Amino acid sequence: MNILMLEPYYTGSHANWINGYIRYSSHNVKVIGMKGRFWKWRMHGGAIHIAEEFLKSDFKPELIVASDMMDLSTFISLCRHKLNGVKTALYFHENQLSYPWSPSDRDKNEGRDFHYGFINYSSALSADICLFNSKYHMESFLDSLEAFLQRLPDYNGISNVDSIRKKSQVLHLGLEYENFDIAAEKHAHETSVIKHKSHLEPSQKMRNEPALVLWNHRWEYDKNPYDFFNALIFLNEKGLDFNVAVLGESYKNIPDIFEKARASLGDKIVSFGKAESFSEYAQWLCKCDLLPVTSNQEFFGISVMEAVYCGCYPILPNRLTYPELIGINENPGNFYSDFDELVEKMEWAIVNIGHIRKQDMSHIAAGFSWKSMSLHYDSLFEEII
Repeated sequence: MNILMLEPYYTGSHANWINGYIRYSSHNVKVIGMKGRFWKWRMHGGAIHIAEEFLKSDFKPELIVASDMMDLSTFISLCRHKLNGVKTALYFHENQLSYPWSPSDRDKNEGRDFHYGFINYSSALSADICLFNSKYHMESFLDSLEAFLQRLPDYNGISNVDSIRKKSQVLHLGLEYENFDIAAEKHAHETSVIKHKSHLEPSQKMRNEPALVLWNHRWEYDKNPYDFFNALIFLNEKGLDFNVAVLGESYKNIPDIFEKARASLGDKIVSFGKAESFSEYAQWLCKCDLLPVTSNQEFFGISVMEAVYCGCYPILPNRLTYPELIGINENPGNFYSDFDELVEKMEWAIVNIGHIRKQDMSHIAAGFSWKSMSLHYDSLFEEII
């Protein structure tokens, strides 16, 4: 079966998703992509360039899978004479209707923030099937779409929400873990501690070290670093013994809490900034014990799954995708409802770090590995055509 992936923002997690599927799929998968920058321009104009590339190619797909950054309706209109009998799927990594905009975004401040959501809407209408990386994401998009259409003055097409809902389903991300396994083995040899996949007791050295808390998200407002660091600052003032590894990518407008935390926590911060290599990043994840998550926005949670796979114990908000993916019914102790409960659970975990280090939740994250997910993808894509 021939599958063509269309990606105007071919970088980061979008590229990893495509490349992972290509690596593990039994189908013949090709991709037409563009450099991952200028995301607003990609949503406006990317479809035109990708249509031109497709029209020049000799590849004859049976299924086209486009990402949410694609104006699929424009692509179909430009390529309609070459798409006879070709099914189209739209995969939502994120969407522009329920994604929280940065308060500093110029388009938001000037009231121009709805057009990108409308591209998602028209693309969903055009696709034969809409796929979402989580149930939470699917429901939040459809709810936001209905509210958005109700704001339009007339002929708002509100019935289209039901049409899109009927052709929508969840297709969780596939993740690549092999390089994390390599890092875990290296960490085990260096420290004589096999923390992941071995089910062995931690060494005496690890038992005597304080809890190592992890931040491995983007340094942006939607990941809510304020609750994360304020909780740690409070616990530090209370006299608890712990260290913190602050990883993740930073951009131009870094929330001020990062520097405040750096000053308040001092030498408890053992790493501060993006890891210089994937190997370094993976080894930090293998070293860390606790992953308190405070995000206000998450459609899946790749960084959370990576940390859990590497042996970190997650402390998660009872919202967004986390109850769905980690399983709140099976693991109720990993979830909190408000800031006070977050602090309470963090304190208990830090004080009882020996008990926490015996926990193994890596099997939950392992369930999303491409080795297993690719079979599900292949089967679903066959059903679509």
